[in-house]
Amino acid sequence: MTSSRTGLVRALGRWSLAALAVNSVIGSGIFGLPATVAGYLGTRSTIAVLIAGAAMAIIMGCFAEVASQFSEAGGPYLYARTAFGRLIGIMVAWTLYLSQTAAPAANANLFVIYLAEFVPRAKEPWPRFLILTALVWFLAFINTRGARQGAMVSNVFTVAKILPLLMVVLAGGALTLFHPTPWIGPHSFPAHAWMKAIFLLIFAYGGFESALAPSGEAKNPARDTAFALFVTLVTCTALYALVQWVVVGVLGPSATSDRPLAEVARVTMGNRGAALVAIGALISVYGYLSAKLLGMPRVTFALAEGGDLPRVFAAVSRRFHTPWFSIVFFATAVWGLALAGSFAWNVTLSVVARLFYYGVVCAALIALRKKPMLPQAEAFTPGLRSPGFYLPLGPLWAVLGVLICLGLLTQADLSKSLILGVTVAAALLNWLWARRDGVAA
Repeated sequence: MTSSRTGLVRALGRWSLAALAVNSVIGSGIFGLPATVAGYLGTRSTIAVLIAGAAMAIIMGCFAEVASQFSEAGGPYLYARTAFGRLIGIMVAWTLYLSQTAAPAANANLFVIYLAEFVPRAKEPWPRFLILTALVWFLAFINTRGARQGAMVSNVFTVAKILPLLMVVLAGGALTLFHPTPWIGPHSFPAHAWMKAIFLLIFAYGGFESALAPSGEAKNPARDTAFALFVTLVTCTALYALVQWVVVGVLGPSATSDRPLAEVARVTMGNRGAALVAIGALISVYGYLSAKLLGMPRVTFALAEGGDLPRVFAAVSRRFHTPWFSIVFFATAVWGLALAGSFAWNVTLSVVARLFYYGVVCAALIALRKKPMLPQAEAFTPGLRSPGFYLPLGPLWAVLGVLICLGLLTQADLSKSLILGVTVAAALLNWLWARRDGVAA
């Protein structure tokens, strides 16, 4: 089914949308963050994973209600624009784009690091340049060929990345149950250690929002978005908690190594197991990139559709019905950040930016409940909504979601404030440009 207004094809079914959301979340974080979280909290780190999952459940519940009301592309930008007006919508769009460009750029750098286990010269300047170029632009080519093709690639990578993780969990779980490694160290930790750990875990749980951006190509977004977010929350919380439990149980104090999952596999399955985890990391990172190349270009497409970016960003291929210019633009941005930045730098930048728009979308739940709904048949224009998922006690959860985001922002690295300041300034200039016709939408 094709949207007559935009020319996009509604090709994403319920399970493809769920797979896209899972694929948008599980990336590099699960291979690196267990060590960092264990360094902060030791044996209590598994509890931190569950607490972070509970916090994200509140935020994702708000997203589920808000997202289910919209049937067009745009994701958080569209929700914020409808709830709070053009200025807030554009600011959300810019911070969303910053976060979801920095995150895949961080993953692309991690791909090169893991590939160096098999090809030692991969981290040298020219090989790194060629690898990052091929990595990003091959996926861009696939996604310009159609949303269905992009979704198929995302589905394959979703399954492929989870299988090696389950093997590690099963092998490590058996050892943890019967012969756990003693943890030598404190068993109580200060509040700031918990906050730092949960702040970093937001990176591991985040990213689902980019899977909501292509709602204009979902077959039934009012029904399927809440389902996709629920599947993502359950899958990621269970997998992350099991991985953290196994890492601490198998490695003990050595859980703070740079490659904890590889070490767990080496202990339980030998060197071949460690190689399997390295391959799993490569698959996971590449699958994550494929999900971002499918989802995020729809944000700039929606901005152009709403008159907030030049019309060229809304250009749709007549043959493949894809927003080809927005895809190429996003690929270029990811490629540039991957070449210019490091993994850790991009991770922190991504988390700080996403906490802002998470809070805005939570607040949007309250604002949108005060606005009138439209019948589903009329809801195919940006800003027009239809009934979807209803979150019980929604305003209460929305307030809690905003407070969670504000609390975690206190743990932010202020060295990134200059970049965020530039982003906000660019958003304000974009808003002034968008109002050039005198309409303050």
